[in-house]
Amino acid sequence: MAIAHLTLMAVHAHPDDESSSTGGVLARYADEGVRTVLVTCTNGEYGDGPDHVKPGEDGHNPEQVAKTRLTELDEACRHLGVTHLERLGYHDSGMPDWEYKDGDHVFCNVPLQESAGRVAALVEQYRPDVLVTYDGQDGYGHPDHLQAHRVALEAFRRTGVPKKLYFIARRRRDWDRLRERMAAAGVEVPTPRRPEDPEALRRMEEREARITTTVDVSAVAARKRAALAAHASQLDQSWWVRFPEDAFAEVFGEETFIRAEDRTGTPVPEDDLFAGLR
Repeated sequence: MAIAHLTLMAVHAHPDDESSSTGGVLARYADEGVRTVLVTCTNGEYGDGPDHVKPGEDGHNPEQVAKTRLTELDEACRHLGVTHLERLGYHDSGMPDWEYKDGDHVFCNVPLQESAGRVAALVEQYRPDVLVTYDGQDGYGHPDHLQAHRVALEAFRRTGVPKKLYFIARRRRDWDRLRERMAAAGVEVPTPRRPEDPEALRRMEEREARITTTVDVSAVAARKRAALAAHASQLDQSWWVRFPEDAFAEVFGEETFIRAEDRTGTPVPEDDLFAGLR
């Protein structure tokens, strides 16, 4: 199969998720002539407002936050060379411990039949060979990420179109290397080095053991960083963009995935999401 006929579809929850977890593969495969389709499920209304005010605080306007974030999404997609951007326009559900997730109108409470139907229609339209989304056991537990996982999985199974389904997964050693480099640069990383709970550590190790696919994205690391920086309203103070630029490719030069479904019979481990398709 010719590369020009291949299609990658990534299903994400919010503006900026595409850059942090799949920015490398979107840019790399776009450069190779693969058609890249990004499906962004929500508008990100419950992200940070001006000066990083949080939802419910003075100065936070969810509609204006969404407008800003969607404009930033357009810019990030230009950096990544995304061929087609599809915005589903659902309302952000907020974090797991926020009461916003209980609203009938938010994405996590939209009936699966409706939301998965819309993604399935996009799958039928674009005919992706590879579909990428979140792992439902990633330990993050964000309501919108879990819903995006369910929606993408249902669309994969309902249509039977994609040949391969991947879940995003990061290796613990990559996070450790990130923290070490940032500490050396004098940049504080707020997350703990290792979970204290042995059960949480066990789950993390089990998740890492499921990783099947490691893709080299070092050649496009600068574009991934530029796409992350485009989401300035959310990430201008984050470690993503505060990380030393000259070491970015060293730490973020690979993206890793769990191959959840495969109709090609290609053995694992892999170094290409399109292994067996070209």
